[in-house]
Amino acid sequence: MESRSLGLSVLYGVIAIFVLAIISSLIFSLLLTFTSLRESSMQYIVTTVSFISLFIGGFITGRNGKQKGWLIGGVTGLIYSIIIFLFQYLGHDSLFSSEQIIYHTCYILTAMMGAILGVNTGSSNSRN
Repeated sequence: MESRSLGLSVLYGVIAIFVLAIISSLIFSLLLTFTSLRESSMQYIVTTVSFISLFIGGFITGRNGKQKGWLIGGVTGLIYSIIIFLFQYLGHDSLFSSEQIIYHTCYILTAMMGAILGVNTGSSNSRN
């Protein structure tokens, strides 16, 4: 029963990450289409939003899982990275570059930090 609960919390976190990614991608694509902004000028903003999305997804995972924040956060970030890798490999026939490996390692660490915080900000009723 416990592993099912942890699995569901990881699933909720991964879904939250992709929902946030879809929403932010829509906003950025609209900005790029209807304004004079260039993709290169938004690079740091997109990266920041990516990290925030991973942190929020990890937080949701930790909040739902209520235990082992580092583990379920790491699994959440790892699943996200594997899905992105599969899209890139199967869709574009290319592996991760060294820069992407660093980014995805940081994504996993960010999801872990979010999950740890999510576990530790759980309701006080569960601790009594």
